[in-house]
Amino acid sequence: MQLGLVIGNTTATVKHPSLEGCKLLLVQPRLADGRTPDGEPLIVVDGVGAGIGDVVIITSDGRGARALLKREDSPVRWTTIGIRD
Repeated sequence: MQLGLVIGNTTATVKHPSLEGCKLLLVQPRLADGRTPDGEPLIVVDGVGAGIGDVVIITSDGRGARALLKREDSPVRWTTIGIRD
């Protein structure tokens, strides 16, 4: 799990069928201090209703992503699992 800042939304005109109807976010991962960027932004499937400016908890748990999407064949890697208060 890692903190990230939602910096935008994204869309895909061609995507895996498991992503139909999913909200995709552009998230800048952060280091433990919550401020320092950690690598390049990621495309993340939103599972919690986050929006631009929210600090979210993201995970790269593929099994959790497949459970969220209810699809065993999904290639999704990153998902949101919480919004920091």
